[in-house]
Amino acid sequence: MDVHLRELRYFVAVAEELNVTRAAERLFVSQPALSKQLGVLERQLGFRLFDRVSSGVVLTRQGAVLLPVARELLERWNAGVEQARAAAPTGTLVIGLQTAVGRGLQQEALRRFRAAMPGWEVSLRLVGWDDPSGGLADGSSDVAFIWLPVPAGLRTYVLATERRGVAMPADHPLAELAEIPFEALRREPFIALPRAAGPLRDFWLGLDARDDEPVVGVTANTPEEVFEAVISGLGVVLVAEGNATLYKRPGMTYRPVTGLPPGELAIAWREGDASPQVLAFIDALRQVTTKV
Repeated sequence: MDVHLRELRYFVAVAEELNVTRAAERLFVSQPALSKQLGVLERQLGFRLFDRVSSGVVLTRQGAVLLPVARELLERWNAGVEQARAAAPTGTLVIGLQTAVGRGLQQEALRRFRAAMPGWEVSLRLVGWDDPSGGLADGSSDVAFIWLPVPAGLRTYVLATERRGVAMPADHPLAELAEIPFEALRREPFIALPRAAGPLRDFWLGLDARDDEPVVGVTANTPEEVFEAVISGLGVVLVAEGNATLYKRPGMTYRPVTGLPPGELAIAWREGDASPQVLAFIDALRQVTTKV
């Protein structure tokens, strides 16, 4: 039987909240996705973990027995990861990325970080949008460049605030406009992030500026998948102005969109993490953005 750490975290969160909706908000996942994963875990185990009641859920007898074991496994795993990192002869700062950063930020910040933390290496890790924490939630990243909104339990420092625009096929009728009102995009099929991205998915579908459900043409988990879908004519996608330059593609064009609040790119780290390497990298980015 293969049970993943993420499933154990989901189980513990629901057991502590005794409400699937509140647990989903805490985990920054959708309620249907959380319920589905709990169902998968129960089928793997061969017994129910929760019973439904009017106020939410309660642990079954088997669930109550399993809860302290799951907590201990998660605590031991987190402690083991930290011990393994501490045992490394030279440190490695793992930086999670969901999109290219650019904007004159990353290279200069890395130069300053290496000057402040000699002997430390840096590892860049591409994380899919199905993890809106950029790898921070499961401990696979130390810091992460991610777009707001972010899951609970993270601290952020905003690096760039940019207007949102739309990437579309170059021959799209709306491409004739210099700027496109968001209202004109309402009936267009959109390229969506995975549902596991939660509020981040909603933001890049423009749900903060519309009162109806968008048409989703296809779901994509990486920038490459997104822009391939755009070029193939499967839909349009909202993108930050800075990313329009970073992700130029033949057959695709970008237009600014009016009627939308801007997007915010941030560096994020786990709340309470005061490790020297994390603080040094955040300080390096603060210096770079202040200089800019």
